Amino acid sequence: MAEQHNNENGNGLADLLKEPTVKSRSPLGDAFREFRANRIGVAGAVFILLVIFMALIAPIITPYHFATQNNRNSRSKPMTGYIVTTDQVEEKCHWSGTPLEWGCSIFLVGSDALGRDLWSRVIYGTRVSLAVALVASGVSLMIGTVVGTISGFVGGRVDNLIMRVVDFLYAVPFLPIVILMQVYFQALARRGVSTGLAGLLISWNQALGGMLFIFIAIGALGWLGMARLARGQVLSYKSKEFVEAARALGASNTRLMFKHLLPNIIAPLLVSETLAIPGYIFLESALSFIGLGVNPPTPSWGAMISEGYLGIRSNPHLVLVPGLLLAFLTLAFNFMGDGLRDALDPRVHGS
Repeated sequence: MAEQHNNENGNGLADLLKEPTVKSRSPLGDAFREFRANRIGVAGAVFILLVIFMALIAPIITPYHFATQNNRNSRSKPMTGYIVTTDQVEEKCHWSGTPLEWGCSIFLVGSDALGRDLWSRVIYGTRVSLAVALVASGVSLMIGTVVGTISGFVGGRVDNLIMRVVDFLYAVPFLPIVILMQVYFQALARRGVSTGLAGLLISWNQALGGMLFIFIAIGALGWLGMARLARGQVLSYKSKEFVEAARALGASNTRLMFKHLLPNIIAPLLVSETLAIPGYIFLESALSFIGLGVNPPTPSWGAMISEGYLGIRSNPHLVLVPGLLLAFLTLAFNFMGDGLRDALDPRVHGS
């Protein structure tokens, strides 16, 4: 009995001396768990992924090309018949010969003034909005981060010069510059200019459906706020102990900026850029609404709203369908941005 008692005591002591197994945690893992707990943020991210997926497979989930016209079915109501012959279905309908062929003879959400399928145009229009959102945010994030990081890290006269340039560009009216650029190059295109730099830009703009100058304007002026935010983050981090330790070990300035500082400041920059995306989408929609956005017949939600708002009482679907999708997409980016801000802010979850 005594021996058994000693064995039990020994086993108990050994269990106490065992080191507890602690699961390793990382800041990225903590942020992901916090974001996953935010249901509204997750819902916004899921909706954005769904829209991106629909844009990628637009020819599969739409019955017709966005420019296919049928003047006999002008301004048809949702779920009404599509007057089309068998030959036209086989030649133009994406769903011909598939189980979805029934959709070739019905307007799912109606048609516009030229008899073009509204569902097809709305789905293809997601490509325009997403292209502006991704390109504009990518250019703004890249240029602003690099300029702001260099300005804040170098300091002195370089910082002062860069910030004065930023202040000057802030005084440039953004929207009038975009409008003037669009009007000028559209006038050159109507005159048939096809040589030199102007002709090259016009040809590129036509190849991109009229979005090139929107990209140029946003790229030229959209990074200013990002540069200021990046500079402020760098100024708050460059005197920290880990930066001083890396400098004492002989790290170069380039390594300090892009290896030690950038990973620590990128989170608030990403959140800020995510929250700025709705503004880019609305800018493209506003320009298309006044006729200075994408070139017809390329579909844009803003252009579709402009074409349908005059008859909103008799045909509200022409405005409601693209308008609701525009509202939902911008809200989704706002919800996702709020979720990312809460997840990446260490003051929220105490990491």
